[in-house]
Amino acid sequence: KEQYNSMIQMLRSQLSGEAYFKEQEKLKDNLLEMMITDLLLLQKAKEKGLNVKEQVKATVEQIKKQNNLESDEDLIQAMRSQGIEYNQWMKQLEENYLRQAVIYSEVDRSIVLDDAEIVQYYKQKPQEFVVPPEFHIKVIYLSDANNPASTLEEKKQEISVKLKSGSKFEDLVTEYTEGPKDNGGDLGFFKKGELDKALEAAVEKLKVGETSDWVSARNGWYLIRLEEKKDSYQKTFDEARKEIEEKIYMEKRQKKVEEYIIKLKEESYIKILKPNPLNL
Repeated sequence: KEQYNSMIQMLRSQLSGEAYFKEQEKLKDNLLEMMITDLLLLQKAKEKGLNVKEQVKATVEQIKKQNNLESDEDLIQAMRSQGIEYNQWMKQLEENYLRQAVIYSEVDRSIVLDDAEIVQYYKQKPQEFVVPPEFHIKVIYLSDANNPASTLEEKKQEISVKLKSGSKFEDLVTEYTEGPKDNGGDLGFFKKGELDKALEAAVEKLKVGETSDWVSARNGWYLIRLEEKKDSYQKTFDEARKEIEEKIYMEKRQKKVEEYIIKLKEESYIKILKPNPLNL
C-alpha cells in the first residue's frame, strides 16, 4: 500500500482528469499482478524447502556494521526511531531472499551463453562499442548573477589580456573564477555529450594546451583550456566481451523470468475472494 501511495502521488503530479484515472486503474492492476507473483514465488520456495536464514543474518550483520551498531537491540531501536517495525522488516527481508532464491534455482542456473552468439552480437552491433572522445578541461567561470554587465565585460577583458601577456591559467583561476578553484579550475574528463552544448562546441575546436574564447553558457561565461584529449575508438572484441555477456545474460534472464512466472500462474489455481484485495 505504501508503494501504491507513493506511485499515486507521482501520478497526480504528472496527470489529471481522465488520463489520471486510467493510469490509476493500470497501477492497481499491476500491483495486484505483482502481489500474486510474490505469493506464488513464496509458495514455490516453501515447496522446495529453501532456506535463506544465512543470507538474512549476513545482511543484518552488515547493516549493523555500517551503522556502528553493536547488537540486534541497537538495530531495533535505530529502526524504531525511523518508524520501521523490526519484525515486519525482517519478514520482508527473508521473503525477498526467498523469491530471489526461487528465481536463481529455476531460472538463473539454466541460462547458458555460447561463444557464437557473443561474437554475433559484437559483429551486428558495433556502434554499441564505440567509446566517445573525452576532454580534460580547466575553466575560469564568471557568473552573470554576481556581476553587472559592465563589470563582467571588464573582468573578461582583464583576464584575456593577462593570459596573452603570459599569466598562468591556474593563477587566473585563483584570482578570478567564481567556480571551483581547486587544482587550478580542473574539472577532469568529460565524454562527448556530457558537457553543455555550447561548452562542448568550444572544446571541440581546441588543440591540447589551447584556450577558448569566452563562451556564454549556464548563466555565466567560461574560459576553457583543453588539458588532454582522448580520441574516440572502437573496443576490440576482447575488451567488449564481458559487457556483451552481461547484456545477453540479462536479456535471456528477463525473458526466462517472464516465461517462468507465466508458467507458475498457469499451474496454479488463483481465485481473488475480496473485491478490493489491495484494500486501496
